[in-house]
Amino acid sequence: MTFQSPKGTRDFFPQNLAALHHIESAWRNASVNAGFDEIEGPTFEHLDLYTVKSGDGIVSELFSFTRAGGDVDYALRPEFTPTLARMAAAKGRSLTLPTKWFGIPSHFRAERPQRGRLREFKQWNVDLLGVDKPSADAEVIATAIHALANLGLSHDDIVVRISHRDVVVKMLQENGVPEDKLPIALTLLDKREKMAPDVFAKKLTENDLEPACFEQFDGDTVIDHEELTSLQDELNAWGISDWCTFDFNIVRGLAYYTGIVFEIHERSGAERAIAGGGRYDKLIEMFGGPSMPAVGFGMGDVVLSLVLKDKKLLGDGSEFLPKPDVFVISAGGDADAHLAPTIAMLRNAGLHARMTYRATRNVGKLLTEAAKTDTRFTLILGEELTRGTVVIKDMNSGEQTEVALSDIVSHITA
Repeated sequence: MTFQSPKGTRDFFPQNLAALHHIESAWRNASVNAGFDEIEGPTFEHLDLYTVKSGDGIVSELFSFTRAGGDVDYALRPEFTPTLARMAAAKGRSLTLPTKWFGIPSHFRAERPQRGRLREFKQWNVDLLGVDKPSADAEVIATAIHALANLGLSHDDIVVRISHRDVVVKMLQENGVPEDKLPIALTLLDKREKMAPDVFAKKLTENDLEPACFEQFDGDTVIDHEELTSLQDELNAWGISDWCTFDFNIVRGLAYYTGIVFEIHERSGAERAIAGGGRYDKLIEMFGGPSMPAVGFGMGDVVLSLVLKDKKLLGDGSEFLPKPDVFVISAGGDADAHLAPTIAMLRNAGLHARMTYRATRNVGKLLTEAAKTDTRFTLILGEELTRGTVVIKDMNSGEQTEVALSDIVSHITA
């Protein structure tokens, strides 16, 4: 019997995991440099945490379960914002504001796997609580941009598309969408770019919505809105306006968003959104916490990896594997007995030391093996041991030096 990983999941071999850690490092560094503190929550939550806001319809999108012999329903987390809101609500008024949190948890969605969307993925979440000014929105967006820039992307590659839910609702109402049709109109607008034009037209007909109501979203729209004007000033102040544009096709499907929303896309539109977020000023209050303004985003690793590979900024991950400080080989004979003690001494000194496991004692072949690890130095245990010395080869210059046993570490770390 053979087994494969479940559909929509990934096995991370060393080079794959190194690539993921490269992305996570950019995320973590951008967060810490911007003053965000890292948090984590449980991998699964009570199912009610997700249905209380989104309704029972969301259950089909979740990996939900009931513990054997129990009567409580749980679900693997599909996103982190409800967990964050629950944690903030639990702290209540003891929470020092503003609070800046980030996390890089695993998430799970019981959906059909497709390009850019898997059933298990890592997602970077950044949230700023307690500031109700557009300056907070701009700082959160700037944090996302800093991580992308650190990964080698520029505003020629990436665009942050910014919208405002109140503005979109007003635009729809002014063009004849009745109040009772607003939820479905927002849902269709949110999914519009993922649909073929004929499919979108069919959906409008099925829901008695006029195509003319959506024509205003096809071109550049200038909106006089105080929050967006203030946000534009903040984007200029943070030096990120070249990365950003206002685009009222952006709605964000999650109902807890309350104002400014945004998505980060690869400029050609070849992939799904790299990230999405916005304001959710009522969510923490809904979970029993105090009234608290909040803004944040989530950025998944799957789409971002595709974009980085397309831009030749990410290989198979082998380029990020750790390189040894020293590789130890034995020329055979009595030297073999010194392999383990030498490796132990080097590792105890805090060096990344590897050794050969091959049976051959052909120094030429072993040097070739050492070179493949991209080690800085190769330490050769040979007949020099009788004089209390070893040979150390600098793998960059090719220079070989005979070094006293007591001076090995200082030679390598010099």
